Amino acid sequence: MALPGPAADRTAVVTGASSGIGAEIARELVRRGHGVTLVARSADKLQALAAELTKAGVRAEVLATDLADRTARAGLLDRVHGLGLTPEILINNAGFSTLGPVAASDPLTEMNMIEVDVVAVADLCSRFLPGMVQRGRGAVLNVASTAAFQPLPGQAGYGAGKAFVLAYTESLVGELRGTGVTASVLCPGPVDTGFGERAGFKKEDAEAALPAFMWESAEAVAKVGIAALDKGRTVAIPGAANRIAARFAHHAPNRLLVPVLAKQHPGLKGYS
Repeated sequence: MALPGPAADRTAVVTGASSGIGAEIARELVRRGHGVTLVARSADKLQALAAELTKAGVRAEVLATDLADRTARAGLLDRVHGLGLTPEILINNAGFSTLGPVAASDPLTEMNMIEVDVVAVADLCSRFLPGMVQRGRGAVLNVASTAAFQPLPGQAGYGAGKAFVLAYTESLVGELRGTGVTASVLCPGPVDTGFGERAGFKKEDAEAALPAFMWESAEAVAKVGIAALDKGRTVAIPGAANRIAARFAHHAPNRLLVPVLAKQHPGLKGYS
């Protein structure tokens, strides 16, 4: 099995664990007997989740961290070790999206998004993987999106960032072969977690743009991601409809695909 066995002094570090997919991934790991270290900005939400998870008899630690802060990120591994824990599993789930055309974007917000969605993934992999490789065991799950398989006008930076995460993880798989450490990338389609509302979507617009059969629950997405990590599968796309759509988008000519996506994207409504 690709997942290291649980132990009292081992932990799975889950970023973006305060809600949504991250919280459900933490729950799924706990169901499998793993202790977890929960990472996000919101200490209160993390503490509430940790209190829930410890009832299962595992250790659930909270490390409130702003992953956009490079200094805070750089200290995360030492903070895990300071708890007397060895990080055997790393889940890079933290992320957010902006909405609208780049020409109308706020530069600081765009750079903050890229810092969390892209730079933090590479940074934490660079810091956590050496120990895993040295021990000869470990697993990394990076959370991307079906947006990774296509251009995404209206969310250009987000789509490009997720394409980075997909390609980066696929490269890690090749590098880690034979080390005892595995990597997988989870690429969900639409998930009702409040993510879209935080980006600026109106829920009704998102639901109109993407049919109901494409939507998956955060719990279902988490189960697919951890199952893929456990089985050593490189790419996991929850839902048959999303797998078909991702395959189509990946192979469709961009000159035909991009105008259609731009016309349909709710984030470009009202822009000429």
